[in-house]
Amino acid sequence: MQLHPLPAFSDNYIWILHDGQRALAVDPGESAGLLQWLAQHRIQLDTILITHHHADHTGGVAELREATGARVIGPAFETMPEPLQRVSGGESVEALGIRFEVIDVPGHTAGHIAFFAPDAPGGPLVFCGDTLFSGGCGRLFEGTPAQMHESLSALAALPGSTRVCCTHEYTLSNLRFAVAVEPDNADLLGYQSRCEQLRAQNVPTLPSSIELERRINPFLRTGVPGVAAAARRHAPDTGTDAVSVLAALREWKNVF
Repeated sequence: MQLHPLPAFSDNYIWILHDGQRALAVDPGESAGLLQWLAQHRIQLDTILITHHHADHTGGVAELREATGARVIGPAFETMPEPLQRVSGGESVEALGIRFEVIDVPGHTAGHIAFFAPDAPGGPLVFCGDTLFSGGCGRLFEGTPAQMHESLSALAALPGSTRVCCTHEYTLSNLRFAVAVEPDNADLLGYQSRCEQLRAQNVPTLPSSIELERRINPFLRTGVPGVAAAARRHAPDTGTDAVSVLAALREWKNVF
């Protein structure tokens, strides 16, 4: 079973998981590049997983369904390209013989979900859409800081070896902000250097891992005194609780 991030638009990835014959694709915002990849590798698209309703994650679904007959699985409570199988947190689905647990992760959108495969070949992985990024998190378009904190906490609680398959190449931008928050974090500085080298070669920085994100991602580190202190330096009225720190960090990142 192979995992491949297919670039789309300017900074999206369509994640492909395949066994050389059949594939599943995650959040296909466009169809042409994926159809070309499938034809080139002579692989049949079996399943499409969708994490949330934004067009850069759903725009290719209808054409892909028509061209390949793939089944589509997506969030229960968001506007989706019909027909599809709707799922929500606590349910599980199977694709390519792999069981995916559905996790509700609202914040970026109201009904955002993630797909976690604890027993995937090669180790556990999570398709987390735009909730968790390497070094960052999604903007709060429809949810609250409390929802995002709960969602990120659920993802941070996954096994450390879990591969983090988010859908944008935002890593370098996120890490510049993270360094502003924690300039003395040695793990963060080392990771930033590695990612700069990867992007200089046009190589994806993803997937990351949950273990790494716990060490370098300020949005997973709101309980660390240095992270909270940095948030309060930027916004002095920030409360001491983790939700208030996350809210201050997200507002800071919005204008960084």
